[in-house]
This record gives sequence, C-alpha cells and structure tokens, in this order.
Amino acid sequence: MKIIMLGAPGAGKGTQAKMLSEKYDIPHISTGDIFRANIKNNTELGKKAKSYMDAGQLVPDELVVDLVVDRIKAKDCFKGFILDGFPRTIPQAEALDYALNNQNEKIDYAINVDVPDEDIIERMSGRRACVGCGATYHLVYNPTKKEGICDVCGEKLILRDDDKPETVKKRLQVYHEQTQPLIDHYEKKGALLTVDGTQDIKVVFEDITKVLDK
Repeated sequence: MKIIMLGAPGAGKGTQAKMLSEKYDIPHISTGDIFRANIKNNTELGKKAKSYMDAGQLVPDELVVDLVVDRIKAKDCFKGFILDGFPRTIPQAEALDYALNNQNEKIDYAINVDVPDEDIIERMSGRRACVGCGATYHLVYNPTKKEGICDVCGEKLILRDDDKPETVKKRLQVYHEQTQPLIDHYEKKGALLTVDGTQDIKVVFEDITKVLDK
C-alpha cells in the first residue's frame, strides 16, 4: 500500500501517518528524515543535498525526488510506504508518478486530512514548548499542571515563532497555493481520500482505515 499524506501544518497528518505505519507495518517516511539519514551516512545524494542546505538554498526538485525514490526502493518498503511532506508540488508529484510507473507501481491513496484554517490557527497558537527539554503542550488539549511550567523538567514554556498566528497564516497561504493542485492531481487519478480532521484522532483514524481495509 503506497500512501501520500496531505494536510495543512497542524492538521494532524503526521499523527495519522504514525498510526497507519504501525497498523499496516509499512514505514512512515518524511523528507526531513531522508535528508538527515543521507547526510549522516555521507551518501552521494546526501553530499549534494548538504551543499545546497549549507548555502541556504532550497534543495532542487530533481534531487529531492532522487532521494525519495532511492528511499522507497529500500527493503522495508516492500509492502508499501507512507510519504509525509512529499510531494509538495505538481512537478514533484509527476516525477514520483513517473518513477513508480517505471516499476509498474502507483500511489494507492493520497489521504487529505482536511481542517479549516481557523481551527489550525487556534490549534497551533495554543501550542507551548519547553525551553529546557523540548516537551510540547497545548493550552486547551494538553495543559501543564502548573501554568507556563514544564511538567517534565520545570523550565518555562514559550510560544514558538512557527506557532504564532501571523506565521501560521503565512504557512497556510503557501500550503493552499502548493497543495490545492496536488489535491486535484490525485483526485483525477482516483486516489484521493479526504477525511474530516476536526474530529477526535481515533475517529479520523477509523475513517481512514475503513477505506483502506476495503
């Protein structure tokens, strides 16, 4: 089963990907993990990616696709995989389709975890991170015992720049510009599965697995 996760930052697609990975025993793959592994192992692709990152440049599409295709050829992807954070653009999606097609394979499902922007802004602006150990909390959904203080190490909590409403709005704008074409792309292929991400995590998971288990 070859799956792509789509969803805005904070929609909960990473959580669903982890749960699906455990249920179906297929790897949950993020582009960040692929980059880190290749750079750590000093592979040729890793060296190329690092040269762009060190220069403060975006890694080109062709190289990102090469890294992803190289990863999904690994033995642990024999039964399938879940891609999280890739593809982000239509050229990346088309390159992935082409690479899979060459192996007589295709994406089975593009799962779109759909959450309205206002809900995402509320979710993310309520997040708090510990400056000491990095533990994360939420003012509403996962509050600390003592306000503003980490339960784990007792250090103070902060609202990260990434979670500030103005930053989240900008990230959402970029997401919609890039991802709406992807939703259309996979819908045309008959591979799109959209679920209501505003529901409880377990309910969202059940909605996804009902379709996957058919």
